[in-house]
Amino acid sequence: MTDVVLVERDGDIATVVFNRPEKLNAFTKAMWKRLGQVVNELSLDTGLRCIVFRGAGDRAFSPGNDISEFANERSNSVQAEAYGMLMNTAIKAFRACSVPKVAMIKGVCVGGGLEIAGLCDIRICGESSRFGAPISKLGLVMGFKELGALRDLVGNAGALEILLEGRILEAPEALQKGIVSRIVADDAVEAEAMATARRIADGAPLVHRWHRKFLGRLADPKPLSEDEIKEAYACFDTEDFKTGYQAFLDKKKPDFEGR
Repeated sequence: MTDVVLVERDGDIATVVFNRPEKLNAFTKAMWKRLGQVVNELSLDTGLRCIVFRGAGDRAFSPGNDISEFANERSNSVQAEAYGMLMNTAIKAFRACSVPKVAMIKGVCVGGGLEIAGLCDIRICGESSRFGAPISKLGLVMGFKELGALRDLVGNAGALEILLEGRILEAPEALQKGIVSRIVADDAVEAEAMATARRIADGAPLVHRWHRKFLGRLADPKPLSEDEIKEAYACFDTEDFKTGYQAFLDKKKPDFEGR
């Protein structure tokens, strides 16, 4: 099972690879289970500054779930619920992971692949990348957790448009809808995604985690408490603030330690 989701480490950046290139990296039950485990494991790595997610090869990020597995693993509601629990666990792991995440998208990014990309903070795609969730053509409903990932990415109206029409979107429309952060030439996707990860990794990690936490909190309409408001100023008491402030004065690159 560990072969279907690979983890590569280069200093403070990890790359997670969906490793089924012969099937365009279509997700299986084992992949969903392993993906949740991998993200949880990486979340505990205090030396990690960014995680890049990609599909193996150059043809696809992922086209979603492998339909050939449906006969044995999703042929009825009981099986589908068990399968869905693994997907939900992986989605929960993504949401709980405070490490910034980048999606390196080459080629097809559809269905579950679109959901996973949408759970990343920044999404870089190539000019020929394609997106969508044509599950209505299979008679399938997107579960609540999966639907929430799509809604958070494009809003209710955008999610309905994608699901009701079942169209496959080209990269420019995906950019217009907020599905991707930026488009680059197909042969520049890897370089740009890794450069993006390096820019993130060079920033103060505590600041990145606070910003992600605060933006998530602002999605909740409940009024902010006094303690929550005060937390926004806690950065001034960190070693990273002192490091960054002094490095700016000294016109040097800061070396943040996450303290």
